[in-house]
This record gives sequence, C-alpha cells and structure tokens, in this order.
Amino acid sequence: MNALGKEAVWSGKIFDGTWKSGGAGKAVVIEPATGEHIGEIGIASAADVDEAANVARASQEAWAAAPFDKRARIIREAAELLKQRADEFTQWNIRECGSIATKGQWEVGITYEQMLQAAALTGQAIGTIFPSSIPGRMNLCQRVPVGVVGVIAPWNFPLFLAMRSIAPALALGNAVVLKPDAQSAVTGGALIARIFEDAGLPQGLFHVLPGTGGVGDALVRHPGVNMISFTGSTPVGRGIAEICGRMLKKVSLELGGNNVHIVLPDADIDGAASCGAWGSFLHQGQICMAVGRHLVHRSIAEQYAENLARRAKNLHVGNPNTEQVHLGPLINDKQTERVHRMVTAAIEAGASLVAGGTHRDRFYQPTVLQGVRPDMAVFSEEIFGPVAPITVFDTDDEAVELANSSEYGLAASISSNSISRAMNIAKRLHAGMVHINDQPVNCEPQVPFGGMGASGSGGRFGGPASLEEFTQSQWVSFVEKPAQYPF
Repeated sequence: MNALGKEAVWSGKIFDGTWKSGGAGKAVVIEPATGEHIGEIGIASAADVDEAANVARASQEAWAAAPFDKRARIIREAAELLKQRADEFTQWNIRECGSIATKGQWEVGITYEQMLQAAALTGQAIGTIFPSSIPGRMNLCQRVPVGVVGVIAPWNFPLFLAMRSIAPALALGNAVVLKPDAQSAVTGGALIARIFEDAGLPQGLFHVLPGTGGVGDALVRHPGVNMISFTGSTPVGRGIAEICGRMLKKVSLELGGNNVHIVLPDADIDGAASCGAWGSFLHQGQICMAVGRHLVHRSIAEQYAENLARRAKNLHVGNPNTEQVHLGPLINDKQTERVHRMVTAAIEAGASLVAGGTHRDRFYQPTVLQGVRPDMAVFSEEIFGPVAPITVFDTDDEAVELANSSEYGLAASISSNSISRAMNIAKRLHAGMVHINDQPVNCEPQVPFGGMGASGSGGRFGGPASLEEFTQSQWVSFVEKPAQYPF
C-alpha cells in the first residue's frame, strides 16, 4: 500500500469536531488510474449518524444566534485555507477521483468563490415587511435557519458539490452533517473538515461521515435532521424524496441529466464542435451537465461529425498523476463496463462508430457515434462516460421535440448565428439552464443552478437562491398593546 495519507490526522477516521474511529471501521482509498491503495478513510455506522445528528442539533442554536459577521469571518477564513492548500486538494482530486490537474485546480477555484459568496449571504436582507389590515400591527416575514442540514455529495466533483451546500448552510446558521461518497471521501470530506477545523468553526457544527448507502439512509431518516441536500443519481434521489415527503422534511435534489447540444444549420461548425467536445469529454464525461446528446441539423451533420471526431482523436487518455493528459480514467470497473456495453449496443443497432469505442482498463477513448436513434440507450439514458452520440433533425420543432423527449431537464446548449432563433428554442426547452453558443457544463456560483423534471426537485444553488434554500420563512407580527377579543 502506498499510504499517501497514512500520517495525516484524518487517516482511517471520521469527524465530529474531533477525529475518531468510525463505527464501521476503515476502508482503503483506491486510485482509479492504477488500482493502487493510496490511503485509508474511516467508515461511519448508523450509530455515528445518530450521535452526529444529536450533537449538531445541540450545537446549532448558539451558532444561529452568533453575530452574522462572526459566521461570515469563519467561512472566509476556511476559504483562505482552501486557497493556501490548493495543491493538496488538487493532488488528492487527481489521485482519488481520476481528475486531470486542470479540473482539480478549477474545482478549488470555483469552490473558493462559492465560499466567499456564502459568507456574503450573512449580510443580506433576511426579512420583508408586509402591510396589515389590523390597525397598529406590524407584519414581518423573516428567514430563519432550517436547523441541521444533511448533505450527501457525489464523487465526480466532490469538493465543489459538497461545499455549495456546506458553506451557505453554515453561513446562514445551520449545522451540517456531510456524507461524502466513499470513493472521494478525502477530497470531498476529510480535507474539507480540516479547513473548517483550522478556521475555528465551533465543535459540533460540522460532521463528516463517509460510508455506504446505509449511512445515507440513516441520515435521511433521522428525525433530528431537518433538511437533506442530495446530489447524485435520479433513482436514489426519488427514494430520498419519498422518505422526506413522508417525514415532511425539506429536501433539495440535484440529480442526473441527459443534456442536449443543439447545432442549428447556421451555426459556426468549428465552434459548435469545440463546445460539443468539451461538453462530452471533460472529466471523461462524468458530469451531470455533460452533453449526452448532440442534435445536429441534417445539412451539416457530416461536417460536424468529422470535426468532432478529429478533436476526439487528438485527445490523450492516461494517468493524470504521471502524464500530461486530456482525459483520465473512469471511476471504477463497473462504470467502464456500462459505458462500453452502451456503445457496443448502439453500434450493433445501426449507429456508426466515427472515433473511439475502445478502452484499456478504465481508460476509455473519447467516442463519437453517428446515426444514433432515439430508441438507443445512448440517446435515452445518462451515459456518464466520454461518448458523443449524434442524432440528426430537420426542423427546429423536431429538435425541440427530441430534446424534450427525455425525462431529464438539467442543462442544454444551442449553437446558432441567430441569437433570436436560439432564444426562441431555449424558451421551449424543458431545461433548468440553457447556454447559447456554449455548452452545458457551466456554473457560476452567483447564479442560481438547478434543473427540471427528473434532474431535480426545483431546488436551486447559488447567489440569492442559496439564502432561500437553506433557510425557512417565519411570519412574526406585533402590536403595541394586547388585542381585545370577544372572549
């Protein structure tokens, strides 16, 4: 074992304000590029969840009552520590998640910006005055903390997708219990706990509990956890929504996507292909916003496919820890097998392989498929791999119909030299985010982010949306003297 983090304070531990052994023992950290064991994490049990939730609940009230500038100061200090430790976060992102260095660096940068945005929320207006029909009455509607927020984060962007819930939740006076994916529990868990610990966050407000699905289930079902913020697959999200619905618990779901890149006949083909390649191949396509379907007008489909395939063939796939590469490995063998099975099935059903379609271990070549039909799995399902399926259309109406045929509604992009034409299409798309002359993998921490349909519950992250997401509304009225009633 190359125990990269063996001497670290977090090695083999969970975090509840202090580092301790998890009730379910330890697990090795596996590097997806090599299969090598590079460290250990602690694994929590349901009993750990119960203890963490109770401690968080007991700690939260004093934190909510703390001056807003104190909460903001700690979030900003943690952000500065993140920036100072950027190389450590990036290296773990490369080794643990198969990220290329550029992706790891970008993730640190946008997370830093997200944390500053969260700190700024503490100074925003938290109430509104409404008129009253009762003489002398004042009606206030104010935002108050939810209480204890359970955050369940994924492995693909483990730092940012955890922190976009953690930072605003803490800044707005909540306590947080984080369950990172066990495949990314260092980048998306232990290292996060370290910066908050060193920033002086009071004990009991933040907990990191890596574990299996049973740990997540215990967190979702715990009566002391007032809200669940989940980022992950749609099937798991549906189950969480059912449980939270029965418990009348607030829930925010950011789920899967099968996003379209629509290329209209008047588009700049080279620019559209550049956007399409980035959207499909970045981080091996393991992004909820990745381009899963390239909808291209029939008149330019051949040119677009050739351009996209040329870009795919120029990309180098390899170990991002030892080589300069564009794509690293897929996260595990199961996902590699799934991607290859979908590509093979599409070819057998009549699609043409223009580039890629092969893999060595977990290193999957960027793949371009032409002649993809809506009845193929590579069109209808989220692939989560470096695959670009191309489907042709003849009219704008057909493009909209193909785009909206998916139950997902996360993001979309449109390439056209006519902004008005693209805007008219955008209004008709069942997508929470649409980018014109760009691609769907876009995120700015000050802009509300979220999807529609099977891509989410309508919750939003970013900017003013985070204030509403991690608080709840409370009506307070008062009069100078007690009201007089008939009895």
